[in-house]
Amino acid sequence: MFAIFTRLADLLAYRLMGLVPGTPLGEAVHFFIEDVTKIFVLLAVIVFAMGFFRAMVSPEQVRRIVGGRSGFVSYPLAVLLGAVTPFCSCSSVPLFIGFLEAGIPLGVTMAFLIASPMINEVAVVILGATLGWKIALLYVAAGLLVGVGGGLLIQVLHLEKWVEDYVWKIRMGDAQVPQTENTMAARLAFARGEVREIVGRIWLYVLIGVALGAGLHGFVPQSFFTRFTGAGNPFAVPLAVLIGVPLYSNATGVIPVVEALTAKGVPIGTVLALMMSVAALSLPEMIILRKVLKPQLIGTFVLILSAAFIGVGYMFNTLFA
Repeated sequence: MFAIFTRLADLLAYRLMGLVPGTPLGEAVHFFIEDVTKIFVLLAVIVFAMGFFRAMVSPEQVRRIVGGRSGFVSYPLAVLLGAVTPFCSCSSVPLFIGFLEAGIPLGVTMAFLIASPMINEVAVVILGATLGWKIALLYVAAGLLVGVGGGLLIQVLHLEKWVEDYVWKIRMGDAQVPQTENTMAARLAFARGEVREIVGRIWLYVLIGVALGAGLHGFVPQSFFTRFTGAGNPFAVPLAVLIGVPLYSNATGVIPVVEALTAKGVPIGTVLALMMSVAALSLPEMIILRKVLKPQLIGTFVLILSAAFIGVGYMFNTLFA
């Protein structure tokens, strides 16, 4: 199915551009063309399809679904909804407020916020198409586990005191994803708008990620990665998490880098730890959360997730050694 993108890259890089297969430049350009075309086609198709179905779903509806349920149900439900409802950052803050206003525990709300940026249907499909469905499913399983575990730990620590006081006093108001008419035309229009909005927001980061991945794939020798990030370096996983925290991308944009690192022999656990930290612990996300969380809670949130990602990395490196 995806061989068409490889053949297109062969045509453009080797025939039309005259680059030589196996050379650093040839491999880098081929990687760039193949991944750019594949990711943007998949991105447009999947966002359109999910936008069509999400036309009937608002943050208010998500809040009602999660509210009023036991912890055994609410935590898994919160991370599952976070995985399939990737609301934009402009709606994450009022949704957070709406969750708390409805009496949903802080831990459940944080579980949703952990899962939402880290796991989404676009990233999962592209990851599966790029590295295989086994790795994609492992990433999803690890992400769901981190979401539930992180939310439960935050709830056990009783950190409500580190939520900004005004959050407990204001109502959700009108800040939510607009509802659409329940007609075919309205759903199609909403889906097209989702493609324009989401692709328009992340296209640059996808290109940067693919370009970085292409450079790693074509010009950095495998011995470099074997030396610094191989199984012989016990600090490779924490280093990957530290590198990922200050980076700004999303799960989709970092996949080309993951692909290149995996091809160079970097252990899968180290790669997944990097991907998780980039997606769920980026600096812009922390700035957005600062609107509703005090620095102490943000710091605790970062430490919990960093420790979880390091643990996931070591676990998968052990399982696939």
